[in-house]
Amino acid sequence: MKLTLFNAYRRAHCTCQPKYNINPYLGRCQHQCIYCYATKFPSFTGHARPRLILLENIQKIVGDTARKLPVMLSDCTDPYQPLEKHYKITRKCIETLAKHRFPLLIVTKSDLVTRDIDLFLKTPTAVSLTITTQDTITAELIEPYAPPPEKRINALQKLVEKGIPTTVRIDPIIVGVNDDLKEQEKLVKNIAQTGARQITVSTLKPVKGFFKRIKKLNLKLYEKLSYIYSDGEKIAGYRYLNYLKRKQVVENFRRIALKHGLEFASCREGLPHLNTKFCDGTFYIRKDMSIEGYIKI
Repeated sequence: MKLTLFNAYRRAHCTCQPKYNINPYLGRCQHQCIYCYATKFPSFTGHARPRLILLENIQKIVGDTARKLPVMLSDCTDPYQPLEKHYKITRKCIETLAKHRFPLLIVTKSDLVTRDIDLFLKTPTAVSLTITTQDTITAELIEPYAPPPEKRINALQKLVEKGIPTTVRIDPIIVGVNDDLKEQEKLVKNIAQTGARQITVSTLKPVKGFFKRIKKLNLKLYEKLSYIYSDGEKIAGYRYLNYLKRKQVVENFRRIALKHGLEFASCREGLPHLNTKFCDGTFYIRKDMSIEGYIKI
C-alpha cells in the first residue's frame, strides 16, 4: 500500500512535475461545475462519496511510501468539497503527510482550505485556488455549488497572510463566457494585491458528454461553444480549441499576469515556452527545481 503517482498525460501536453496524488473523495464533486473533466473517468461519476478506507489506511500508505516526491490533493475531485466538513478525510490525510514531512500541493476552489493552515505550516505547502471569474452570475452558471468568488479571494488573502505560497488557477477559460480581458484584468489585479505568487491558466477542454449536458442546461451557450470548438482538435480524449485560438488566449493572459508582477504558467496547452514557472506550484515547495530544466526523481 503506497501513494499513487499522478498520471501525467504527456499526449495531452501535460507539463506537471513528478508527484504523488490523493483523491479523498470519489464520484462527481459536489460543486457540480458544468465543465468538470473528471466525469471522463468511471470513478468520478455518480454521487460524491467519501473514501472512508483512507481513514483506516492512510498511516500505512504514507509510511510505506518513500518521501521523494510532493503529494497533490487532488486531481479529479475537490478535497475541500462540502463533504469534507463532516468526514475530514482530507485533514486526516494532510495530518499524516505533514507528520512524515511530505511537501504538499493543494488544489481547490473552496475557502474551507483555510481551516487547515495549521497543518500547512508544518511542511512545505503550496495552495492553488481556482478562481475563474469575479462575476457572481457567471460563477453561479459554471460553478453552481462552489463557494462564491469573494470567499475564494478572502481565503487567498488569509493563506498569504500566514505565509503559505499561493497560486491561482484561472481554469478553465471558456471563450465567450469568462474570457473578457477587461474583467479578467480586474481579477488578476486583485489576485496580485493579495500577495499571491502566480496565475496558471487553462482553456476549456470538453470531454465526452459535455456538449450534451450543456445543451440541456443552456441552449444558447451550447450553440456558441459548439461553433467555437468546431475547428478544434481531439487530443487524448479531450476537445481542444484550435491551436491558434488557444495560443492567443494564453498569450493575452500571460501579458496581464506579467504586467501585474505575477509568475505565469499555462496548463496542458502545448505552450510551455510561455511559462515562467511550473504550472502546478512545484517551484514553491522544491527550490531545487527550475523552469529551465529538472531531473526526474
